Amino acid sequence: MVAEPAVLVTRPEREAEPWVQALQAEGVRAEAFPLIDISALPDPSALQAAWQQVPTCLAVMFVSANAVRFFMAAQPGGVHVQACRAWATGPGTQAALLAAGWPAQQIDAPPADSSQFDSEALWAVVAERVRAAQAPSPARVLIVRGADAQGQMAGRDWLAQQLEEAGLLVLQAVAYVRRAPVLSPAQQARAEQAMHDGSLWLFSSSEAALHLTQACPRLDLSQARALATHPRIAERLRQAGWGHVELVPAALSAQALSIKSLS
Repeated sequence: MVAEPAVLVTRPEREAEPWVQALQAEGVRAEAFPLIDISALPDPSALQAAWQQVPTCLAVMFVSANAVRFFMAAQPGGVHVQACRAWATGPGTQAALLAAGWPAQQIDAPPADSSQFDSEALWAVVAERVRAAQAPSPARVLIVRGADAQGQMAGRDWLAQQLEEAGLLVLQAVAYVRRAPVLSPAQQARAEQAMHDGSLWLFSSSEAALHLTQACPRLDLSQARALATHPRIAERLRQAGWGHVELVPAALSAQALSIKSLS
């Protein structure tokens, strides 16, 4: 009997292992292959300064659970979040906010059964509140995100554009650094094997796919199988030369069902 193909979960290590365990519990053969390294800022002073803006903001938008983790770790004494809303693009970020002590009634996020967890889904939830925001001066929203090793902010600006068009003032804060991992010889060999053994590479970020080809530039992607959790990621994978790309749901149970249907 031929074993079902493995699903390689490419999320950062802190998220990859729990996701692997959850997929395994759903009956999916999965293994962790982190392709994004996450680390703290070398100088937290700018992040601590950003915290001083929180009491003046309509909301703080977090792009990921890591944004929550590093931002909340920098919370100075005397600055509270009770009067400020938190925005999350998905259930992982929402769970991180709850674990960090942000009041549940102050969190806005797409429903758990949403087909996508992204800025568009979040905007559908918060747009009415944003348009109703009234203040003597423009309401403020602080967006907390990561940056690459060169300090360039990671992520899309789509939500910031919607907020600015609605008349709000958008502030940005970098909470952590995203880097390409250094793959061991064993990991490079596993990546090579996975290109032709039927393994399924699961990408929730096109940045992870870029890191893979940077670390292993000789990989032949023409027969490789990739799973993308968003249409934009799928398109970028196809443009990069991945031979077989399938779109799968972002929510775990639905994702597991989709993956099992492909095996």
